[in-house]
Amino acid sequence: MHRFLGLSIAGGKSDKACLAVIEYFPKYKKVFLTKIFDKIKSDENVSADLKLHELIQQVRDKTVSLTMDTPSRLPHCVSCTLQCPGYENCKEPHIDWMWKYFRENSKKKKPKKIFTPYTQRAVEMYFASELGERFILPHALGANQAPLLARAAYITKRLDLPVLEAFPKATLWRLGLSLQVMKSHLRHHRHSVGGQESRKLILQALSAGHVAFVYEQDVKLMTENNHAFEAFLCALTGFLKFKGLTEPRPKNFPKKEDWIEVPVENINWQKVV
Repeated sequence: MHRFLGLSIAGGKSDKACLAVIEYFPKYKKVFLTKIFDKIKSDENVSADLKLHELIQQVRDKTVSLTMDTPSRLPHCVSCTLQCPGYENCKEPHIDWMWKYFRENSKKKKPKKIFTPYTQRAVEMYFASELGERFILPHALGANQAPLLARAAYITKRLDLPVLEAFPKATLWRLGLSLQVMKSHLRHHRHSVGGQESRKLILQALSAGHVAFVYEQDVKLMTENNHAFEAFLCALTGFLKFKGLTEPRPKNFPKKEDWIEVPVENINWQKVV
């Protein structure tokens, strides 16, 4: 058995964090969602972060990876120790890549403003135009994302297992298209109006496509709680990475830069397990 964890976090002091656990049995060619820990919250003496750590340790045995919906490392520019000439003159590989990307896309459509490598990563620029669908990711150190990054960095530094990053919207897009789910449902799964119905239909498609076995109570939980649903998507992304079914880094992508795992297109689910 191989185990894959998916973690959706919602801020340093939030009560919305969810941890999903899926298990893969190669002998039986089956994938099961075995547990979702939802609304992991602090109490008077114990932080939600400690509770998360203890839950991960409980299921650590045979765990291949933990996949999160948040970056856990600072943008390369922030941690760089070289004397800085300014990113207009910097020759570091990731800066070169970002300038080339910026200039090529300026020809197609003039950007509103220049990139900022101290808040932004190359992968966030890549996802905006290179995956078929336009995915606008928040900057790793943007106003809303920075507290999540800080929390993710704190959680992961205590762990002794591989940590991956996923973008649930991109994972869902690729999975949904391979299962012939309507694009409107894939785009609206987070909406306050209609989101629950979209998540329910998507989970039905995942079940009909034999992607994973999910107990009825967990279907209900994920239909009602989008954080639980996205934790499940993160765990599935880790499983697909294990099976070699996520996109490789582009050949010219900077080696030191973070990468976000996203499923390949046109997955044949009959051959996945």
